[in-house]
Amino acid sequence: MNVAIQESWKPHLQNEFNKPYFKQLTDFVKQEYKTKVCYPPGKQIFSAFDYCPFNEVKVVIIGQDPYHGVGQANGLCFSVFDTIKHPPSLINIFKELEEDTGKPYPKSGNLEHWAKQGVLLLNATLTVRAHEAGSHQNIGWETFTDSVIEIISENKEGVIFLLWGGFAKKKAKLINGSKHHILTTGHPSPLSANRGYWFGNKHFSKTNFLLEQAGQKPVLW
Repeated sequence: MNVAIQESWKPHLQNEFNKPYFKQLTDFVKQEYKTKVCYPPGKQIFSAFDYCPFNEVKVVIIGQDPYHGVGQANGLCFSVFDTIKHPPSLINIFKELEEDTGKPYPKSGNLEHWAKQGVLLLNATLTVRAHEAGSHQNIGWETFTDSVIEIISENKEGVIFLLWGGFAKKKAKLINGSKHHILTTGHPSPLSANRGYWFGNKHFSKTNFLLEQAGQKPVLW
């Protein structure tokens, strides 16, 4: 089956595209987009891959579900389109970024510029029905995105995985910790952050330190 995804990923993911579960997943998603309002827009479903070619991946951030509000989701985890009000988790991400690096709080919530620098912004589930959080969970997306994590782990070295919150931390079992870096902290959602599990993690500066130690360009967050 031909999936519209950035070319560098195809050799690594073609086996997944050919599996029966992916055909069923594709059929389900196509039907949902035909009959219901779903996010992100169809052309943005694989944006995480399109902006971040396989050979350029150096950081992976794992989210759970796309935003389900009108006009929010753009295919990159925690990211929204330029003119959209920042959701609570993104506000806390930017507050930590500001505190950690001294960078001014960003005006735009669009994280495309992170992705273009080698940060794979991967949601576990790549689509959602409007105003129905989790509505496309357990239909096959998690099988696909778990395979993506394993493929990165197996075929690359020195990637920095940022696992934020309990859901993301469970993905550590898919990653070879002897050849990659795994940084964990609480989720940036207000529920977690206000209990002291998010702020002060310094993941942005720690990531750049590790990249520089490996002779790679730091991310311009």
